[in-house]
Amino acid sequence: MNIALGTIPFGTTVGLQDTFAILDRFHEAGGTMLDTANNYPFWVEGRTGDESEQAIGAWLAARGNRDQIFISTKAGARPTVPGDTTLDSAEGLSAPVMARAAEGSLRRLGTDYIDLYWSHIEDRSVPLEETLGAFNELATQGKVRSLGASNIATWRLERARNISAARGWMPYTYLQLRHTYLRPRPQAKPAEAGHTLVSDETLDYLAAEPDMTLWAYNTLMFGAYTRPDRPISEIYDHPGTTRRLAVLHEVAKELGATPNQVVLAWLMGDGIVPIVGVSTMAQLEEAIGAADLKLDQDLRARLDAPC
Repeated sequence: MNIALGTIPFGTTVGLQDTFAILDRFHEAGGTMLDTANNYPFWVEGRTGDESEQAIGAWLAARGNRDQIFISTKAGARPTVPGDTTLDSAEGLSAPVMARAAEGSLRRLGTDYIDLYWSHIEDRSVPLEETLGAFNELATQGKVRSLGASNIATWRLERARNISAARGWMPYTYLQLRHTYLRPRPQAKPAEAGHTLVSDETLDYLAAEPDMTLWAYNTLMFGAYTRPDRPISEIYDHPGTTRRLAVLHEVAKELGATPNQVVLAWLMGDGIVPIVGVSTMAQLEEAIGAADLKLDQDLRARLDAPC
């Protein structure tokens, strides 16, 4: 199943009993990829950012299945001021921070290695060489098996990969950005702090770099494709959205699927790994259903035509 399970609410708004049930069902259905971070969900009052990793660690320990799970976690955006619910005091990406952050994640997850370790945000106060060297040291120590960059500009990603290649370091081979079926207005910026949108330049770059894999977050727009109480973000407010939504709903009806499932199938058809955050078993079952949904060339052409 080429879907990563988003785990932000696990251990908080989704209690441990329900967290375990969701993770059990996801794994039973063939899911292996879990996406978390060392700061989820720090922005919720009374939370530290430990909770998601701790919940996953508790499940891994209870089930004894660490070798069957691909864990993706991140560093760089954890607040350094207790109670700060913004990114103003984010830890950043200096070498000492990266070493401490990795140890913290390994401890909370109850593992001795991370399958995919991400720089969560950009930190331009730190030279790329320092951050990438710290990542490579973690890889050399066997604590990290692959590297990714989240919320990074395309030119910075290319520069980082060149630096790593020149020094023989483990390179970034994963990219995580906000992406969905709808297209944002040019130059539009999401209201959510720290979110970075996929651009045409990003997609062009990825098409030329076969060793890169895109993980997309906010793929279902907080439920806005199917829930009338969740308005579509203002960044998608343009005539093309109306046309694109119409085609999406037509295709979903023809396939006997939900619009969410078509969006996920559309992303996976391009080799993208959609991150799907769920808080209920029903939401998980809908996502699982998307894994087997196939879009033929004609359907993809129809979905891609509106602009």
